[in-house]
Amino acid sequence: MRIIFLGTPEYASKHLEVLLEYGQNIVGVVTQSDKPSGRGQRISSSPVKEVALKVRIPVFERIKDVPFDMLRPDIGIVVAYGALIREKYLNLLPLGFYNVHPSLLPRYRGAAPIHRALENGERVTGVTIFRLTKELDAGPIAMQVSIEIDEYENFDSLESRLIETGRNMLIDFLKNPGSFQLSEQDASQATYASKIGSEDLIVDFSMNAEKVKNKIRAYDSTPGARAVLNGQFVKLFGVKKVLRWKNDAVPGTIVHIDNEGGYISTLDGAVVVSQIQFPSKRRITFLSAMNGRLVSIGDRFS
Repeated sequence: MRIIFLGTPEYASKHLEVLLEYGQNIVGVVTQSDKPSGRGQRISSSPVKEVALKVRIPVFERIKDVPFDMLRPDIGIVVAYGALIREKYLNLLPLGFYNVHPSLLPRYRGAAPIHRALENGERVTGVTIFRLTKELDAGPIAMQVSIEIDEYENFDSLESRLIETGRNMLIDFLKNPGSFQLSEQDASQATYASKIGSEDLIVDFSMNAEKVKNKIRAYDSTPGARAVLNGQFVKLFGVKKVLRWKNDAVPGTIVHIDNEGGYISTLDGAVVVSQIQFPSKRRITFLSAMNGRLVSIGDRFS
């Protein structure tokens, strides 16, 4: 079977790697164009492109540039490609295009399903393999596997587990993709995971402790939840505890610091956050920050 793979970030490259490990015949890769990145804004290739070039797979930056008549792919596999595929291509391949999506569709269609599931306090998520249609993430489902989300699990951990689940599912699917009975999604149950904006990263400590916990872990470690402390934005990582207690502290106040982290008051209690990152600095513990006179008990996040 001849496969064309469409994907861009590291999440997608892990799926491409497993296809190569299992000897799948990848005849071409489509990925987003090289872009500037990092402090120096150096032009860099996508992780998917880097994997493809190592094994000399032809790489294309636009699907319209793919010579389908020469490559003759049987099926397209799409993982975090980052662009919609126009309808005229969807029925071009004998088996069509299939997407590996990290949610239990029809829930969390869209760009940021892992972040949004954590932010909303979901206890279960999963991976769906579905056939692409012209509507966003709305095609019929071939495979779906659920996984439980741990209470204090962060983005990095959940993404890693979803990658492993998706990789295993993809190998099983490609053993005989035509054998799967497709089931239509219930559009009435659809929810959307919109792209992350800078405003989404701000922690509001006037919310209840559970919502504060979910906000911080949803963006831990990428791109990092943040709040203003002493006139500058800082990032917060590693929520360890939610405490249900009544106190008179204004929400956002650091009421205690110890080896576990900073105890920050919320609407209905406190959260214990283990690490803080100041602008242009590395992440450090709250205890180290206090010892370095960067934070003090009584300081308040806003």
